[in-house]
Amino acid sequence: MAVRILWAGSGTDWTAWQPHLRDGFARAGLDVDLSRDPDAPEEVDYLVYAPGGPISDLSPFRNVKLVQSTWAGVEAIVTNKTLTQPLARMVDPGLTEGMQDYVLGHVLRHHLNSDFYASRAPRDWSADTPPPLARSRTVGFLGLGELGMACARSVASHGFPTLGWSRKLKRDKMVTCHAGDDGLEQVLAQSDIVVLLLPLTAGTENLLDARRIAGMKRGASVINPGRGPLIDDDAMIAALKSGQIGQATLDVFRVEPLPANHPYWHLENVLVTPHIAAQTRAETAAQVVVENIRRGEAGEPFLYLVDRDAGY
Repeated sequence: MAVRILWAGSGTDWTAWQPHLRDGFARAGLDVDLSRDPDAPEEVDYLVYAPGGPISDLSPFRNVKLVQSTWAGVEAIVTNKTLTQPLARMVDPGLTEGMQDYVLGHVLRHHLNSDFYASRAPRDWSADTPPPLARSRTVGFLGLGELGMACARSVASHGFPTLGWSRKLKRDKMVTCHAGDDGLEQVLAQSDIVVLLLPLTAGTENLLDARRIAGMKRGASVINPGRGPLIDDDAMIAALKSGQIGQATLDVFRVEPLPANHPYWHLENVLVTPHIAAQTRAETAAQVVVENIRRGEAGEPFLYLVDRDAGY
């Protein structure tokens, strides 16, 4: 009997994902019925799911073995009270590669002070102090999950001393890892550039608030491709105006698109990018979906299961 898989994402994504999923299932030797038809929900074995898609009530899908998210972040799914099935987050190699590019590119931009030269008057040839070598500039990462650790290692491999902080202490040969409140304060106090790649939970919202910003190096840079609410915006704006924070590159916000009257648009030391740091890519993410369903049918443990108590 064919494995019944229901696509519960957007129609636009279905167009992009369908051929990669069908090809992947065929190569994995899986006989599947892949459709967008939500009839007979009790017969569905797997849901490929995204918030905002055609299905919000998951309770009829009582025999589903796994809800496979197409999103890396799951805060919009774990709060769905009808979710009782196991949930797996998306860990997409293509998304990880894109995030590494974004983070390293902007770390280098801040390190080299590229914005200073971009804003100079025409034909201004006056000398400025050259940047230190990478080995003299410390980069701190808040968040050492799949994305955070991959990006931290990428930055470390370029020669930057690299620190990382996470809720639970991790070990890594390239990244000096910290945990706990004291560890967070150490990473912030020592870092010239801070990168935020934490999930959004009750414990991480407004993590970078006025008190913690005050404990950072004066003139430090902030890069946030993680989640907008990780930052207390009022505190960040005040710090950018005072010079406590020298520069910020912000890709994610509490309200998107970022309203035209938001102060971030009007601060010269802020670069706003429109949530483009990294995106799930159907051609690589489909392989993750196929592998998890293959595992389910083989009785093997699923990959990337979400701890609902932790929220990620």
